[in-house]
Amino acid sequence: MFEFIFVAFSTDHDRGAECPPTAFSEASADSTEPAEGGHRHHRCTAAPAGPADVIDLTGDDKDDLQRAIALSLEESSRAFRETGITDEEQAISRVLEASIAENKASLKRTHTEVWSDSPNPHDRKRMENCPVGLKNVGNTCWFSAVIQSLFNLLEFQRLVLHYSPPARVQDLPRNQKEHRNLPFMQELRNLFSLMVGSKRKYVDPSCAVEILKDAFKSSESQQQDVSEFTHKLLDWLEDAFQMKAEEDREGEKPKNPMVELFYGRFLAVGVLEGKKFENTEMFGQYPLQVNGFKDLHECLEAAMIEGEIESLHSSAENSAKSGQEHWFTELPPVLTFELSRFEFNQALGRPEKIHSKLEFPSMLYMDRYMDRNREITRIKREEIRRLKEHLTLLQQRLERYLSYGSGPKRFPLADVLQYAMEFTSSKPVCTSPVGDIDTSAPPGGTAGQLLPVPSTAEQGPSSTPPEGLAPTPAPSTQQRVPIHKPFTQSRLPPDLPMHPAPRHITEEELRVLEACLHRWRSEVENDTRDLQGSISRIHRTIELMYSDKSMMQVPYRLHAVLVHEGQANAGHYWAYIYDPHQRCWMKYNDISVTKSSWEELVRDSFGGYRNASAYCLMYINDKKPFLIEEEFDKETGQMLSGLDKLPPDLKAYVKEDNSLFDKEMEVWNTLQARKAQQEKLALAVAAAATAAVAETATTTSPQPMSTEPSTPDNSAPQQDPEYMEQPSPTDYSKHLQEDTERAISKAAAEQQEERSPEGLLTAAIKVEYTRLLRFAQEDTAPGSDYRLQHVIVYFIQNQAPKKILERTLLMQFADRNLGFNERCKSIMKVARAKLDLIKPEEINMEEYEMWHQDYRNFRETTIFLMIGLELFQKKSFVEALMYLIYSYQYNRELLVKGLYRGHDDELIGLYRRECLLKLNENAAGMFESGEEPEVSNGLSIMNELVVPCIPLLLVHDIEKDLLSVEDMRNRWCSYLGQEMEPNLQEKLTDFLPKLLDCSTEIKSFHDPPKLPTYSTLELVERYGRVIASLSRVHADGR
Repeated sequence: MFEFIFVAFSTDHDRGAECPPTAFSEASADSTEPAEGGHRHHRCTAAPAGPADVIDLTGDDKDDLQRAIALSLEESSRAFRETGITDEEQAISRVLEASIAENKASLKRTHTEVWSDSPNPHDRKRMENCPVGLKNVGNTCWFSAVIQSLFNLLEFQRLVLHYSPPARVQDLPRNQKEHRNLPFMQELRNLFSLMVGSKRKYVDPSCAVEILKDAFKSSESQQQDVSEFTHKLLDWLEDAFQMKAEEDREGEKPKNPMVELFYGRFLAVGVLEGKKFENTEMFGQYPLQVNGFKDLHECLEAAMIEGEIESLHSSAENSAKSGQEHWFTELPPVLTFELSRFEFNQALGRPEKIHSKLEFPSMLYMDRYMDRNREITRIKREEIRRLKEHLTLLQQRLERYLSYGSGPKRFPLADVLQYAMEFTSSKPVCTSPVGDIDTSAPPGGTAGQLLPVPSTAEQGPSSTPPEGLAPTPAPSTQQRVPIHKPFTQSRLPPDLPMHPAPRHITEEELRVLEACLHRWRSEVENDTRDLQGSISRIHRTIELMYSDKSMMQVPYRLHAVLVHEGQANAGHYWAYIYDPHQRCWMKYNDISVTKSSWEELVRDSFGGYRNASAYCLMYINDKKPFLIEEEFDKETGQMLSGLDKLPPDLKAYVKEDNSLFDKEMEVWNTLQARKAQQEKLALAVAAAATAAVAETATTTSPQPMSTEPSTPDNSAPQQDPEYMEQPSPTDYSKHLQEDTERAISKAAAEQQEERSPEGLLTAAIKVEYTRLLRFAQEDTAPGSDYRLQHVIVYFIQNQAPKKILERTLLMQFADRNLGFNERCKSIMKVARAKLDLIKPEEINMEEYEMWHQDYRNFRETTIFLMIGLELFQKKSFVEALMYLIYSYQYNRELLVKGLYRGHDDELIGLYRRECLLKLNENAAGMFESGEEPEVSNGLSIMNELVVPCIPLLLVHDIEKDLLSVEDMRNRWCSYLGQEMEPNLQEKLTDFLPKLLDCSTEIKSFHDPPKLPTYSTLELVERYGRVIASLSRVHADGR
């Protein structure tokens, strides 16, 4: 039995909810006081919730969302006055404390842990030039996504790695900011250095998270939720670099590289109660609303204009209208957009995620939003507004053509005219549609329906029964008429009209109507084409409005997309980051770093597909290549890589960590070599013991083979697989003996003259091989798998080497348990003698053992599958799951070597998937009952069976498996919008992150179930029965 280890998307059983960004993280500009160095700026960040800063938004003129925000700020303010710590800080602190505690306790747990490291350090070794991942230490996938996005900005990476703290504060920090920021900077430097030069596949960011946890307890921290992490990180980095800048440029205005890299400025031009104003403000991450917009430009257009702004373009100073426009005066090299995908549900009293689709380009031109292009943009916006008004009119006109009619059902007008043409040109019918039905006829029965006999002139094809029906005798005045049976007849009777037709119409009327209808239909089709053409041209004009070169001078290329999958209060984060050197997208999912594609990014980031969508977009100025350029040695001109990129202190730090990892691998290798040696010694002892027992048996047993010598060198190969030779005559060995004896008898009967035992052996082997070859080439029903009946069939179908086949057949004829007539005994002796004469160089015994091991694995896989399907049919889904899981995994390992090495993976995958769906359905039903212990039992099924198996459905990226996982997740996510008891809500909130988490991790699984022993005949019969029953089920359509 193999050790069962999966490389899969892992799900943490003990993980709490990872809070995605909420609707309350809307940015508002606040002005900070000048620092000691004199830098003063505005940031688009959430305002502090201190008592003096709360703005009353509860007036009648505010909408519901504003009142909800005001209430939230008021509650936070009250908590802050009482404790000095906001509710949000306490919540984040609890999350981080739980994360650290979980990481520390991971070694003490006895059950399987998702985030436990593989004991084999070679599994954790970094592949050459592969990016380093970050370990999720508990609810920190948001940390990983943000840090990886920033780390892959090489200019930012250089700034962090080469940062040195101010000399005056190295010994004694002056204030709490320095006490917090400087250690964090050092841990960030350490983390970045390991990400540059570590030999590990992934590194542990726990030290940085520890500092974050401590910082969130500080009353100075104004962290709102996890989405604010990037704001907070940039604030801390800005403060740290500000201290350094002040020391380096005393007497001059210091330049802060973080501000220059991430912060820009915009001009707010507006009118407030009829008075014009202009303000210049700084911004970091720019917030954008998603709801109601189809692409990024629509979001930006809406964000740049607020309120009624007609008065901005007029000279009327006394206008009562208010509003403002934003115009960028200076864009940062790194432009970050925060996409607000969350809105507050007033009825439920909690935020909900917006899953609507939002497209964004890989190259974004920002010219239309720049202050220097203000007048041109206003002209173009006005032109677009006029075109959209015209477009709306054209679409309304087109809709009247495409949805014609005054009732609830409407049709295209061209089709209506076509139907009218078909009606007028149909063959006229002079009788009433009900006039030929005899209402006095008996309803059914053997007599059928009786109608008056039509005249000779009127009698048509309908007077003859349909083909296959014999005419029935009837009274002379009446005749049976065939009745059309739509469910039993394949076509309509020839006399039945296809549709209604006019009863009275002259040739002149028909000619005029047809001419009019043809003309009208042509006119309608032409009008429709003209409208559609005009609409397409307007769409194209709008798309190309900003495509002239003058409006394509500020290009920003997409650098990173941070993705959230899940709902508003639970989910998982990862990042797509562009690698300009390999010219491809990379997916950073905690410890897993894999190549991706633009198509995968679009699928996961645009929204509208599953529950995944982008919540942060990071663009970089395409005209500033230094942001992503590698560093070169000033003397040699060669590109720096690995440890050469690091300053001396970090180089020593990474070398020390790599030395520890090398030592760990050496210890592992030594232990494995020792284990291998012990196993080899144990095998040798076991072989010697077996040989001794065999020798004792041959001297004491009355069997004829007792006098035959045995060569010690070849004693081990004589111990062949249990399906080839049994120490006692079991059911299978009897079956195999009978086949062998039949082959010998048939070979003897075919001989014209008496042959030597050696010649008879050769003939018998040929007879047996011919029989098995016919089985191997025969097309059989799914339940009749000849591979289970004989190993040679399996070998032939998988093109085993000739030497393997020959030795296997010799082993069959050398079986000691053959019948003891003289002919069989002589052939057995010859076969055993031939086995002894085979030299080691003539056959590769390792290859021979490998083929037989594969066949043993095939039989085990079959037994797993058979038992799993039997339990599934009995609706014992809990018991069936592990058998189906292991049969699928073992079967895939077999199929890697060849198409006929295993069973149909689609069949096993189907029932594995169905079993999980059934368990999910049962568990959801238990949860919906709301009663204990049903709720606990349902969640136990999910946590112990379903959730650990979900990564197995995700790892191979099979569409049906992905959809099944989505169905299971959606079933539980649908409960978020329903009213339920607080204890159920708490359990659901605790469970959902485990269900939604799809991080990649090397993961050990439950031990496989112990398999009973089956004879070949029993295995073949039971497997055939269960597969045949499945075929009947599918044939019945169930």
